[in-house]
Amino acid sequence: MDVMKDTSRAPVVALDRVSVRLGERMILENLSFQVYQGEMIPVLGPNGAGKSTLLKLLLGLLKPLSGSVQVLGGAPRLGNRDIGYAPQHRVLETDLALRARDVVGFGLDGHRWGPGWPSRKRRALIDQALHEVDALAFADAPVGHLSGGEQQRLLIAQALLSRPRLLLLDEPFASLDITHEQEMITLIERICRTRKVAVLLVSHDINPLLRVADRVLYIAHGHGAIGTPDEVITSATLSRLYGSPVEVVSALGRLFVVGVDT
Repeated sequence: MDVMKDTSRAPVVALDRVSVRLGERMILENLSFQVYQGEMIPVLGPNGAGKSTLLKLLLGLLKPLSGSVQVLGGAPRLGNRDIGYAPQHRVLETDLALRARDVVGFGLDGHRWGPGWPSRKRRALIDQALHEVDALAFADAPVGHLSGGEQQRLLIAQALLSRPRLLLLDEPFASLDITHEQEMITLIERICRTRKVAVLLVSHDINPLLRVADRVLYIAHGHGAIGTPDEVITSATLSRLYGSPVEVVSALGRLFVVGVDT
């Protein structure tokens, strides 16, 4: 992948020696990295490592114990329309009466500027977002009747309504089969490249993302490492993060991490 960080411009995200404690547990410790416009960066690591905590930090939902967090040149704040966020997806009930376009429209209402807009302009914005995620064909279908992959497209469309400069996606491939996972990866990469939006994408597996990732951020035991997959997904780097021997094996075009529960 040739698209790399543009250090001639201000970073979209900048963390400097950030630590986060929840209760008695240190979730992140002394974490520093930067993300630049147009980068697609998977956030990897075992369950409970702090991947979702990192997204909450960038959204202004959590405060760091120490260190500096900058998002789009300022401190994180709630309701920042320059940030699009799609949370972890749970399949909606089949008897839910909302249409697909209604769910997407929450991306306008949530910022308290949707209801006052003329209905024609509102519909055009929603249709554009649906088109961008290839969901216009089922725009008026009951959302509870849609597949998990189709519902996930709606969450991403909702996150795109404010034309964000930073897109945060929390496990967008959970519960998707291989075919729909690949479709979703292609869709997210297209949005990243055409909009030149920075994407931080939480995932448990780097392999489906190897062809599209500019860099990866790997978090384990509160510590992190960022770089290209070849730089980060190595025995030496992961052993340092975990504090115990980890073996990375490359075979059949895939990377296998041996010695940890990911």
